[in-house]
Amino acid sequence: MTRLRSAAFLLIAAAALSGCALFGYDLKRSERPVPARLISAMTSKGLGVTSPILIRVFKQESELELWKMGRDGRYVLLKTYPICRWSGKLGPKTVEGDRQTPEGFYSVAPAQMNPDSRYYLSFNLGFPNRLEAALGYRGAALMIHGACSSSGCYAVTDDAAFEIYAVAREAFRGGQGAFQVEALPFRMTPANLALHRDNPNMAFWRTLKEGSDAFELTRKEPRVGYCGRRYVFNADNLDATVDPLAPCPSLQTDATLTAAVAAKAAADDAAAAAIAAANPALPRMSYVDGGMHPAFRAILQDKGAARLSKMTSDKTPVSRPEAALADPFTPELLTRLTGGNS
Repeated sequence: MTRLRSAAFLLIAAAALSGCALFGYDLKRSERPVPARLISAMTSKGLGVTSPILIRVFKQESELELWKMGRDGRYVLLKTYPICRWSGKLGPKTVEGDRQTPEGFYSVAPAQMNPDSRYYLSFNLGFPNRLEAALGYRGAALMIHGACSSSGCYAVTDDAAFEIYAVAREAFRGGQGAFQVEALPFRMTPANLALHRDNPNMAFWRTLKEGSDAFELTRKEPRVGYCGRRYVFNADNLDATVDPLAPCPSLQTDATLTAAVAAKAAADDAAAAAIAAANPALPRMSYVDGGMHPAFRAILQDKGAARLSKMTSDKTPVSRPEAALADPFTPELLTRLTGGNS
């Protein structure tokens, strides 16, 4: 299964060879229609072109998922894009200039879309959000954009940036006021919890997992609130008037969902403990400066940075290619930890 998935992503990466030549007419890129193949994929899943969207980003795996709302109000995965470049290390962004790509829950409104980006097309995540600002985190213009160059952003290639931008544009035209981006350090699986169990960011990541688990259990966008210096999800009595740094009030939540999230957390923790016990010498996940999806990394290794730049952008060099090649993550790593059951 891992080999098939890697082969599929290699095909996606190779498709970037077409670059901007994908569009053979003179129309501003931000207004070009959603590609017919993507509309066909929506139709096959029973999704409307203007239905709401949600995006999930997984930093370690260098993947971005584009979800669209189905007729029943639940989100359906439309497409997964390999991320060509992200910078920094696993962990939240806290300081201007630290090269960290953000981790957290963000809301993107039409005003945050940039049709004239120097990286083809982009949108601003809205970092710092209200919690991050209250905690004193600093940074600006943290984007998801095209090309294969990052200094605190997620770069997904020009072609992918166009598709994501176009689908978001149509969702706004359909009435969606803002879409959620869940930027996570990794897929919140027991194997990853075991792999990173000693990371000093684990307490923060566990709060993100609560929102991620709620989405995975319901396929509905988790409502995001803040109190007690942390994220709180799906609480009815947290709004913009609540100070993110103040102690949390007695939270009003759906008891069934709260119990389901707690049960999933307990099961995942037990499975992570078993994986850790079976693998006492877990590898160290040490990043030089960010990462790159293995499909793009293979091209970089084989063809070089100049070739990968031409495949993913019309003019932007690949950022810090030596650091990208040092990305320690491979899908086989998690397969080995779980004995092929991940």
